Amino acid sequence: MADESVRYPGSIARAGHVEPVPRRVRAELGGRFAFDTRRALYVWEWPAYPQYSIPVEDLVDGVLIDDDHLEERGAGPARRHTLRVGSEVREGAAWVWDDGAPASLRGTVRFEWEALDSWFEEDEPVYVHPRSPYSRVDALRSSSSVRVELDGVVVAEAPHCVKLFETGLPTRYYLDRTHVDLARLRRTGTVTRCPYKGTTSSYWSFDGDAATHENIAWAYDFPTVHVDGIAGLVAFYNERVDLYIDGTLLPRPAGPAG
Repeated sequence: MADESVRYPGSIARAGHVEPVPRRVRAELGGRFAFDTRRALYVWEWPAYPQYSIPVEDLVDGVLIDDDHLEERGAGPARRHTLRVGSEVREGAAWVWDDGAPASLRGTVRFEWEALDSWFEEDEPVYVHPRSPYSRVDALRSSSSVRVELDGVVVAEAPHCVKLFETGLPTRYYLDRTHVDLARLRRTGTVTRCPYKGTTSSYWSFDGDAATHENIAWAYDFPTVHVDGIAGLVAFYNERVDLYIDGTLLPRPAGPAG
């Protein structure tokens, strides 16, 4: 029987899938470009989203040092390498695809995202991981009413919302702050980034009589241009609250929140 809590499309790519990237891709470390390429590949090591794989020939200031360690990386076997850019050294920061990986990946290297200071597609920064060419993110105004409860306490009630549809995730419901009882919520210092929506400006927790629920709501005051309709609005994790849409309680999605 289908899981009725899953009411959104999943990822269509499979581990090992490879596609060309039509964009210039660069990454910096210590103020210098480790690589600069127009021949990057998308490689899916798991279905949710891809990583970049960069031709070794397109390294600019980056130098790879073989760590003599072979590991299965989802799309095939790869050899771990240390990356050196000028005086900056990142141990285990790169994986060069080995025999047994798809032929299209031979001679390319996959970098650990956090090992580099900043990534760019063309001249725009990219955060967390590459944007999947198969994913969509749409922010649509909706007349659906939304009520949010936690431990029996109503923390938000809105006559309308902006629905954010993102491939592979439950629909998120963004509410005007005037319809959220911010007096019942506690602002936290949490900050997260999304390759599709940008960097969050606020997170809130709820301290109830029965329990404390950390980081259940967030806002993007300055989201990416693609979803500017959610700017300044507040959303709650479907997975962590009781969410009523047009008076109907939604089942909480299974699995980790995202």
